[in-house]
Amino acid sequence: MDGSETAAPAGGTEAAADGGAGASAPTRGPHPALRLLPPATALLAVAAVLLASDTPPADVGRYALYALWAVLLPGTLVFRVLRRRPHTLVEDLVLGAVTGLVLELAAWAVLVRLGLQAVAALWPLVVVVPFAAVPVLRRHWRPRGYVRLPVSWSWTVAGLVVLTAGYYYEVCLARFPILPTGEQSRIYGDLPYLISLAGNAKYHMPPTFPQAAGEPLHYHWFAFAHMAMSSLVGGIDLPVVAMRLMVPALSALTLLAVVVAAHRLTGRRWAGPVAAVLLTAVGEFTAAYPNNIGSWAFGAPSVRLMSWASLSFTYSQPLLIALAAVVGDVLRGRGDGTARGGVPPLGHGAFALAALFALASSAAKASILPVTVAGLAVAGLALLLTTRRIPWPVVALGAILLGAQLFATALVFGFDSYGLQIDPFGNVRKYWADPQGLRPAPVEAVAVPATLAAFLLNHQLRLLGAVPLLWRRRMRLEPVQWFLLGAALAGPAAYLLVGGFNASYFTVAAAPFAALLSAWGWCELAERAVLPRRVGAALAVGVLAVAAALTWLTYRYSGRWADLAVRLLGRGTESRSYQPLLPMLTAGLGVAALAVLGALLWRGAGRAVPPLRGRGGIVLLTALFAVALPSLPLDVLQARQYAWDGTWALSGRQVEAARWIRAHSRPSDVIATNSHCWQYDDYADGPGCDNYRSQWLSAYSERSVLVEGWAYAPRMVARAKGDVAAREPFWDQELFRLNEDAVYRPTAELIERLRREHRVRFLVADRKAGAESPRLREFAEPVFDNGRVAGYRLP
Repeated sequence: MDGSETAAPAGGTEAAADGGAGASAPTRGPHPALRLLPPATALLAVAAVLLASDTPPADVGRYALYALWAVLLPGTLVFRVLRRRPHTLVEDLVLGAVTGLVLELAAWAVLVRLGLQAVAALWPLVVVVPFAAVPVLRRHWRPRGYVRLPVSWSWTVAGLVVLTAGYYYEVCLARFPILPTGEQSRIYGDLPYLISLAGNAKYHMPPTFPQAAGEPLHYHWFAFAHMAMSSLVGGIDLPVVAMRLMVPALSALTLLAVVVAAHRLTGRRWAGPVAAVLLTAVGEFTAAYPNNIGSWAFGAPSVRLMSWASLSFTYSQPLLIALAAVVGDVLRGRGDGTARGGVPPLGHGAFALAALFALASSAAKASILPVTVAGLAVAGLALLLTTRRIPWPVVALGAILLGAQLFATALVFGFDSYGLQIDPFGNVRKYWADPQGLRPAPVEAVAVPATLAAFLLNHQLRLLGAVPLLWRRRMRLEPVQWFLLGAALAGPAAYLLVGGFNASYFTVAAAPFAALLSAWGWCELAERAVLPRRVGAALAVGVLAVAAALTWLTYRYSGRWADLAVRLLGRGTESRSYQPLLPMLTAGLGVAALAVLGALLWRGAGRAVPPLRGRGGIVLLTALFAVALPSLPLDVLQARQYAWDGTWALSGRQVEAARWIRAHSRPSDVIATNSHCWQYDDYADGPGCDNYRSQWLSAYSERSVLVEGWAYAPRMVARAKGDVAAREPFWDQELFRLNEDAVYRPTAELIERLRREHRVRFLVADRKAGAESPRLREFAEPVFDNGRVAGYRLP
């Protein structure tokens, strides 16, 4: 994004291969101060949305210093050592930041294991001191030979960052408080759980399950180690990190990472902004509003919600994209060191970078490496068939990726599958289910392909750019293109093969590969069309107009459209299973009809207007992308009008009690509580619970709780075959009875057992769940009481 690079090195220009953008000329450009305006604007926009959402200014400053000192600086220095030649300053900083995230994990593991959290802010000196002291390393402080990027490119990327920051302000930052204060404050239900994992990671390596003290955490928890380091190094309260700082910062890094990856893999700098739009804005095609969690047709979406409610997803994205970039660079096979499209190869250091990014990705999100390995296998098979030789670079990369997967499977996940199991079409079979045999055979034969077509229409529009790429090359793709295509298809295939909602994360993991390949195809089509600048601007305006019109139509008339779709295609009781798909299917048929009609009209007009010839393909492809653009503005509208299905009330008095415990206890102290249910306010007949997801105490106290809410415990999720074990009883009923008796039927012996055998130092009673016994104060000291929650210190 920073256009302040110096002149391009000799022989390394971005000529015609840059999608018509021209070469990177070493002539004088705008004043350096003007080149700093785009990145400065993006940074100020992110800071502005944070301050507008009541983020303490001091915390914004601390987080900026933390990111510069503990992520960007050490990571960039190490990245510069591993890459062969400089390309752009943007690439150094972006891939350097991702490298810094990996180094941070190693620093966290050592510091927490040795109990050195107090000196966590000094760990970057391990990198900085050698680079300052060793002469051969000093040159990496100020490398030369950067390619200069045009200011128009910098402003485009900066604009995307600004729009992304505005989106997050609308859908999450302005919607949820940092700390609930009132009785009806709402928070997305999983966020206390995620905060509790980060709080546990501040003091435990490896982390444990904080809602059941000492229980192993076989889960992809690397994101929470990052959050812990943000808090330890930056001196920032964890709720501020989770509810404000982490999402816009890492989302901006994800956007920049896909821009850099697209430039590196395609050799076209304008492929970067195109890929960024495809990944972050071209979302799910639904033709429905509102489209809340309960009405998601095919699992988790790749744009809406997950980037702010699933913090492990947010953290994993830049790691995944950086991994794709370095693996793709190796597959481009530039072993002679020459540049293609002005992009020099990373060199042999790419293998080391692949190892770093693969290890960090392995337990950042469990879906990443399987999808990446599948793409690499497709590329390796293509090379084997075309060259009749073993592709040893692919073998080396495969060994790295599989080694990282084995590391995560054995040491992090403990060989726990988390309930995922092979169940072909288990996630979509419900749409063609006909258990009573009421449908005629022809209707049933159509229901199956129609369901699969709806899945592709809903989730895979961003992959359409691969079609002209495959068509023009007659399926003779480069190895890196096979890699991207294989990974892009492997994710949806895994979703159709593996049962359970969590399988949708395979689809999400494939989205960056689809965006990169599709941007490549779009750029090649644009090069062939040779669009003048004015025509390109008109095309962009047309895209926005189409997206705006579809957004308005969906917002105003989606309900009527759904009724019409059911009347047209869903008559009769036998069709009820697939009725939720009918609005998008009928809308898809309408779009297809318009596309065919438009193509015929364009061909006819081309005979009368020669400049139209050869440009219909790029217009059609861009228009089809625009069909999926409304998902983002509709998400903003929905955030203003409807609460997400997964948001719950969290009492400010609960948070107050938990933070009092944090301030007056030690990290090793264990807390006992009678709060096990997610939200008691839902039960009209008094205290009761059929949803064991209470996590507020462990989240805001940063302490392990003897028995809190156990629905997300790995052993419980595995027992529920990947689903939430919301209603299952606790696995150790003897311990559970001891916990409950200490609150409701306390004796001196029970309290002593808690203290001696389980290291319990505080007992917290939530009176919404049930008032504690009056006798409890005979055996424990009352230390806190705000009416709803009471705290007791054990002797």
